Amino acid sequence: MIKAAHVQELIADKLLEKDCFVVELEIATGNKISLEIDSLNGFTIQDCVDFSKAVDNSLDREIEDYELHVSSPGINKPFRVNQQYLKNIGREVKVTLKEGGKVEGELKAVEEEGIIVEYSYKERIEGRKKKQVIVKEEKIKFDNIKETTLIISFNK
Repeated sequence: MIKAAHVQELIADKLLEKDCFVVELEIATGNKISLEIDSLNGFTIQDCVDFSKAVDNSLDREIEDYELHVSSPGINKPFRVNQQYLKNIGREVKVTLKEGGKVEGELKAVEEEGIIVEYSYKERIEGRKKKQVIVKEEKIKFDNIKETTLIISFNK
C-alpha cells in the first residue's frame, strides 16, 4: 500500500516551487490517492496537471497499481487548514460554532488562536426614530469553530 508520507515526499519540491500547500491527502483502499492542494494565489488546472505528473513520474504502476485524483479544495467545502483562512481574509464567511450558533461576516484577520470576523446589524437606539447600523468585530477561537465556509455571492 502506498503511504501518505511517501506521496508527501514526492510533491514536496513542487509545493515549494509553486508556493502551494496541501489541504488534504487521503489514500483509501485500493491505493485511491486523493490530493487537494491550494495556494494563496489560486490553484489552476495546469497546477493540477503538474502535481499529477510529479506523482505519476515517481510511482511505478507495475509495482503497485493506484488511482490518482488531484484537485483544488473547491469553494463550497469547509476550511480545513490555517492557510485557507489566510487566503480568504477580506471575504465573507460563515462560521458555525461548536457551542451552537453561527457568525456571518467579513474575515478580517487570522491570529494564532483564532480569527476575527466583522459583521453588522441594525438596532434601535433610544431617542432615535430609525434603527442604526452597528458594526461589531468578534474574535472566535479555533477551538470553538465547528466549520467555516465561504459565502458565495454574485451581487458584488
